[in-house]
Amino acid sequence: MSNLDKEDLQSSSYKTFSIFNRMANAYTIHDQEGTYFVTFTVHQGVDVFSRKAYADMLLENLHYCQQHKGLKIYAWVIMTNHCHLIVRSEGFKLSDVIRDFKKHTSKKLIEAIENSETESRKRWLLWPLMKGEVKWFWEGYHGEGITSRRFFDTKVRYIHLNPVRAGMVEKEEEYLLSSCGDFYGTRKGLLELEPF
Repeated sequence: MSNLDKEDLQSSSYKTFSIFNRMANAYTIHDQEGTYFVTFTVHQGVDVFSRKAYADMLLENLHYCQQHKGLKIYAWVIMTNHCHLIVRSEGFKLSDVIRDFKKHTSKKLIEAIENSETESRKRWLLWPLMKGEVKWFWEGYHGEGITSRRFFDTKVRYIHLNPVRAGMVEKEEEYLLSSCGDFYGTRKGLLELEPF
C-alpha cells in the first residue's frame, strides 16, 4: 500500500470516526436535569419482552428507579424488543440513573432466562445476549432532549402508536404495556406518570 493510500485510509477512517462520534454525541444526555425521549433496544432485536414475566421485571426496575433514584416518567411503552420513555431525573444525574437501570435490568433478565425451567426459548434467547462470559443485553440507548410542548406531544404520540404500527393492537389505548390508558383516561397505567 502506498503512503498516499495509507493517508487516504487514515483520513477516511478519521472522518468516519468523527461522523460517528458526532452522531453518538447527538443522542446522549447533555442536560442532566432535562427531559428526554429515550429508547432502549435489546441486543440484536431479541423479543425478550414478549414474555409477560420479563416485561414485569422491566416495569419493576422502572418503578424502583422512580421510588429510589428520582426517575420521573411522563410517557412509556414496552414493545417486544425495545422500550421508549419520556423521562427526567430529580436529585440524581439522569445518565447515572439510566446506566444503573440498564445494568441492573440486564443482569436480572439474563439471570431469569438462565434459571427459568419453563422458558422454551432459553438457548435462542441467550445465544445473542451472551458470548462466553460477556453479557450484552442492551444495544445502548438513544436519547433526544424534549425542548417544547409540541415536541413532547409528538413523542408521546409516537410512543403510544408503536403497538399499532407493529400490528399488535388496532387502537393504541388497547395496549396494556404503555401509558396510553393514563393519557386517554381509560385505565390506570402500570407506572406512575408525572404531568408535563
